[in-house]
Parts: sequence; structure tokens; C-alpha cells
Amino acid sequence: MTATDPAEPTLPAPAETLQRWGQLLGESQKLMMAFMAREASKPPANPYPGGLFEGWAEIAGALAKNPAKFVELQTKYWTDTAKLWQAFATGHAEDSPAAAIKDKRFAAEDWSKLPVFDFLRQSYLLTSNYILSGTAGLAADTELDEEVKAKLLFHTKQFVDALSPSNYLLTNPQVLKATTESGGANLVKGLEHMLDDIKAGRMKLTDEDAFEVGRNVAITPGKVVFQNRLFQLIQYSPTTAQVFEIPLLIFPPWINKYYILDLTAEKSFIRWAVAQGLTVFVVSWKNADASLADATLDTYVGEGQMTAISKVLDITGAPATHTIGYCVAGTTLAATLAYLKATGADATVRTATFFTAQVDFEHAGDLKVFVDEENLEKIEAAAAETGFTDGRTMATTFNLLRSNDLIWNYVVNNYLLGKDYFPFDLLYWNSDATNVPAKWHLTYLKDLYRDNLLAKPGGISVAGVPIDIDTVTTPSYIQAGKEDHIAPAKSVYEITRHFSGPMRFLLAGSGHIAGVVNPPAAMKYNHWTNEKLPATLEGFVAGATEHKGSWWPDWIAWLAPQSGGKVAARVPVNVIEDAPGSYVKERI
Repeated sequence: MTATDPAEPTLPAPAETLQRWGQLLGESQKLMMAFMAREASKPPANPYPGGLFEGWAEIAGALAKNPAKFVELQTKYWTDTAKLWQAFATGHAEDSPAAAIKDKRFAAEDWSKLPVFDFLRQSYLLTSNYILSGTAGLAADTELDEEVKAKLLFHTKQFVDALSPSNYLLTNPQVLKATTESGGANLVKGLEHMLDDIKAGRMKLTDEDAFEVGRNVAITPGKVVFQNRLFQLIQYSPTTAQVFEIPLLIFPPWINKYYILDLTAEKSFIRWAVAQGLTVFVVSWKNADASLADATLDTYVGEGQMTAISKVLDITGAPATHTIGYCVAGTTLAATLAYLKATGADATVRTATFFTAQVDFEHAGDLKVFVDEENLEKIEAAAAETGFTDGRTMATTFNLLRSNDLIWNYVVNNYLLGKDYFPFDLLYWNSDATNVPAKWHLTYLKDLYRDNLLAKPGGISVAGVPIDIDTVTTPSYIQAGKEDHIAPAKSVYEITRHFSGPMRFLLAGSGHIAGVVNPPAAMKYNHWTNEKLPATLEGFVAGATEHKGSWWPDWIAWLAPQSGGKVAARVPVNVIEDAPGSYVKERI
């Protein structure tokens, strides 16, 4: 492309830009030093609870007592900054200390083709890395509570991510080029997208018109065979002449729609499980409204999981059922198992499988950042006003855990570049949010995430009966995602320290969704097994064996020997309506 090509964005001279950036960097340093000096002179009270500045007063106080660490960090940063300048000034940008930093936000060729944008990219990556690592190192030297440290680091990362030059029109070469080539049509299209999203009350991530529940997602044949105010129970039609005696009952999380396990035919765990000779049932939770304002843990255990177990046994005539609990439904399944144990009815569940579920929340990760008084007060207000927590609010919270992938990426593509929404079934499901009973949501956050009561014997009662998850002897299969940002593998592994029965732990590649929805035919994401259960996840990994592809075959190999003999295939009877049912089609 020549210098006169109208598609090439008009840019200031590199020397002029570098000089201006030097001034900005110098001003930034002065501001940071002034901020630190000002905060160090204050008492360590925090005037911004729950926000970006929580913990900064304590860090500043620690620096005042021992400034050597900050000086060391600052010296190293400015040494690397000088090297970056020298590399660009001599025309050897590849020798910069930031040149080797990989970040997919800057993968496009335009970021390295023009020196100005290459400098923008590298200076941002160098600075952001120092801010994040420096904040972590400085926080480690304080006596801050671990949760406050985590909150400080989380909000600092959100702040740093938001400042990326990739997020803004004038500092993103791809956006500048698109604006020049289209005469600004991309920005008009992006504005249309933004206004549509404001009207919908959420950021769209995909072409939602390309999908319809029951048409091209959630299409495995089956029937709704029971329903109450809390859920519909779907029984899937058999595809084998005989099935195992023991059926399978799946509890998906009620904060999402169940069809994450039944996307396309190629990705459907449910369809695959039916093909293995299992009689498969799934719970499709009701999208909460004011009628569920009274719902609590007792409701989701009693009216929910125990009712579903009872109905499956009635329908099949089986002596017990296998169960799966995904995410928060797995947490509740642990409470159900402990209650069944306490009441002598635990034989009704033959096995329990946990998909990325937590029962001990000591290491629950970044979601604990949102369990502060400010957020709890908002949920409490929602409970008083509507009786439910808006699912769009929760979806935004989960998206913040991966803000670059699930927020800023779409700000750039949808609003700045004005690209048409790409049809993607997984993102359609992710956008299909569900409301949650606010009273139950509030107690879940307080009792489990904040106070960790489920991990304490007798800390929680179900139907008036104190429960202890350490007494659970049900054979359990525990799956965790290596890169899970919602239920960290370290936290999921804690189940092995509590349950008392036979357990198999498996670490899957990828995260909270792709680590679970990984069909064998895809040959993606390896998994790790260890016949022993060491005290820690690190010990498990150290002695683990890596296996290619999906973990599903490992699971069915574990489940089948515990599934009884074969019986004639069970066809759904007493049908209410065809799958996927009406509850899952309710949208907000």
C-alpha cells in the first residue's frame, strides 16, 4: 500500500509521536508518584470499599515504611522503557524488551507494520505487565486480607485492560483503516449495534436470529414427563434397543439454560450419553419470576433435586439413579447427598458426577470479588422489589471475568469495526440469560462464597436437618477445567478432601464450558488422570498421566460397571409436551 493510498490512515510523524508519548509517560510517572505520596500520608482507611482503590491506602502505607521495593520496581521499569525507546529510535523494534510479549489483541499485522502502532502496542504491554506484576508484588508485602488483595488485583486488571489502545478508534490501526476505507460507515453500523444492545439491556455477542431453541439447538428427541413450579423434567428417547438398568439424571446450573449440554448434534453430551445406552433425564429449570421469590436452598434440594430423583425412579422402576451436577447445581447436589446420607436415603443415588463444581469455597477465585456488601445490598434490594436477580446482571459479572474476550473484543468488533454478528451456538447460549430467585442467590453468596458454611460440619441445614458433606460416601466422579476462571480447578479439587466414598478426579483441558463440552470426535483438549488422590491439586498434576482428546470415554468407562444389567429401552410415557419444553424457551 502506498503512502497516497486513501485506505492508509493519516498519521503523525513517528518522531513526533514518540516525543509526545515520552511526555505522556513522564506525566504518568509524576501522577503515580504524587498519588503514592498523597496516599502514604493518610491513615490506612479505605474510602472506596469494593472498588479499584481498595487496598491502595495500605500499599501506600507499606511503601512509606519500606520504599526500596517500589524504587527497585520503578528502576527496572524505566530501564526497560529506555531500552524500548532505544530499539525504536535505532529501527530495531524487534529488540525491545516488550517485543516478545504475545497478546491476541494485537495479533493483526497492522499493529507491527507501522512503527507508531508498534510503539503503542509495545509500550502498553510493557507498562501493563509492570502495573499488574508490581501491584501483585506490592500487595504481597502488606498485611491485607487475601480477599482484599484479590479484589485489588482484579480491579487493577479491569482498569489496565480497559486502557488498551486496541479499544479506541484513534489508537487502533484496524479501526482507522476500516473508517478510512468505508468513509465512516463502520462507525454508523457500530452505533446501530450499540443502540440495539442498549435497547436489549445487554451486549450481543452473536447473531441471535441464527438460532432457535428446539430448531437448531436443544434438538435431541425427548419428552417432558413432569413439571412443577421449579423445573420441567425431560426424558430422552432411546437410540439403542437395550439400556442400562440405572438411569442418568442431569442437573444443569439454574443460572444458565440446560442446553449447553445439548447444543448441536455433534456437540451434545446428552445425545452422546443416550447413544451409550443410558436412559437420560435432564432438569430444565424455570426462569425465575416473582412466583419463586420464596425459593431457598431447601427449595432447590426438596422441590428440585429430590423431587427429580423420586420421579426418575418412579418412571424407570430402577432402584437408584446416576446423577450429574454442573457448577452451582453440583454444589447443591453435594448438599442433597449429605441430606440423603443424614436421613438414610442415600442408596437412591448410585453415583454422583460433578462438572466444574465447588463445595469448599476457600479458593473460589475471582467471583469472590463480587461478594462484598455493595453487591449483596443490590441483590437484597432486588429481592425486595422483584423477587429475582436479573440474569443479564449476572451475565455481565461472568463476562467481566474474561473482559478482554467477552467484552472488549466485542466493543472493537461490533461497535468500532461495525462487523456483522457472527453466528455461534455457544455464544447464543451464553447470551440466553436466566433470572435467579434473589433470596436464594443472596444466601448462596453469603453462606457459601462468603462464609463457606457448606464446608463446615453442621454449618448448613436442609429441611431442618444439619448436614455434613464429609459424610458423603456416594461414588463420585469429579471433573475440573485446567483453565476454568469460574470454578478454579484448585477449588474443585477440594471435594476430594471432604467426601468419604470412592472418588475419581479428572482434570480436563480448557475451561468452564469447553472443558466440559468436548465430544470425542472433535479430538480437542487433552485430559489428565491420576489413580491416586494426593492432598493437593499440584500433587495430582505432578503424578498425572496425559491423555489425548475428550474425557467423556473415561467417564463412561467409570460409570458403566456401576450401571447394572441391560433392560429393554425405556420410551417416555405420560408426556406433557415435546422436548425441549416450554420453560427453556422463556427469554429475558
